[in-house]
Amino acid sequence: MGRVLQPVLAGVVMTVVGFASSFAVVLAGLRAVGASEAQAASGLLALCVVMGLLSIGLSLRFRMPLGIAWSTPGAALLVSVGSGHADYRAALGAFVVTGALIVLAGLSDWFGRLLHSIPVPVASAMLAGVLLPLCLAPVQAVARYPGPAIPIVVAWAVLYRFARRWAVPGALVVSIVSILLTQPRSGSHLWPTLTFGTPTFTVGALVGIAIPLFIVTMASQNVAGMSMLATYGFHPRLRPMLITTGIGTMVVAPFGGHTVNMAAITAALAAAPDAHPEPERRWIATFASGVLYLVIALGAGFAVALIASSPPLLIETVAGLALLGTLGTAIQAAVEDVGQRGAAVVTFVVSASGIAPFGIGAAFWGLLAGLTFRFLEPTGQAGASSPEQSSSSR
Repeated sequence: MGRVLQPVLAGVVMTVVGFASSFAVVLAGLRAVGASEAQAASGLLALCVVMGLLSIGLSLRFRMPLGIAWSTPGAALLVSVGSGHADYRAALGAFVVTGALIVLAGLSDWFGRLLHSIPVPVASAMLAGVLLPLCLAPVQAVARYPGPAIPIVVAWAVLYRFARRWAVPGALVVSIVSILLTQPRSGSHLWPTLTFGTPTFTVGALVGIAIPLFIVTMASQNVAGMSMLATYGFHPRLRPMLITTGIGTMVVAPFGGHTVNMAAITAALAAAPDAHPEPERRWIATFASGVLYLVIALGAGFAVALIASSPPLLIETVAGLALLGTLGTAIQAAVEDVGQRGAAVVTFVVSASGIAPFGIGAAFWGLLAGLTFRFLEPTGQAGASSPEQSSSSR
């Protein structure tokens, strides 16, 4: 029973953290491109359904922790460009084109070869840089919201000492109880509805939304997601991932869904050893995540009301605690190869900086900076073992 329960709990944490920490950005992005409240809620519902179905299907098909998520950087991009493209139907057309571009990328072999050529130390450093700001959330939450945050951290620490596998679920339960007891809740409808819109295609929306959204999604989500999976020894074929998520994006676009793609940050919750000691069992985590996304979709109104009533930093506290072990593993893998340590440090610093030139997240720029440094560094060496391989050799 424990062999199944551990990855299921990891999947629950992955879903709750992924949904709670970014759904507000998705709603804000849709509203920025002209969606009404009902249309934005429809987009959120459609995304949850497709993410759930794809996570279940891909996990079962490939027996790997293949989590599917919405593009949070893409939603943030919509917020930034929305003021100039507030035509909702044109935005839907841009979403359709974005999905088509992702499919075309999946049909090209060069992108897969590019991803598999990334050295493990550089990929691990990128993962560590992306995770660092989130892992700082517990410290920041204790300082800003000591009342609810301290019990969460204390519960995690006590359970970590005496029952490690229950540490993160216990912290999650404490956080939910805290929200229910201390935060007001609205009477949102339990059963949301899908709202269909007819996409239109305009040059302004295609250039201003579709192309930037495609670049951001590929750079900040799919590249990061594949790199994080490789860090833990998982190497799925890229082509079915891109084709499936591209088609999924095209399906949800008329209902307000902007983009679905491979999970990036939350993917580590399912791929890391904390999800299950045996790598071949970790697919259960993303399968469970997909099932929970379908449940959240059915009660999206209540879930939004519950989690929206809490400060985002409080929800991120649970994510930060859950990812501390992953952060340590990534740092270890990044620096243990002396020949590639310089490139790894450059990757880590840039990835942790939070910069986003041209709307592309810091993870991509960190990866680019690290690979450039590695190319210029005369002592750079290829070939490094994964974190799991390194730990197993000790």
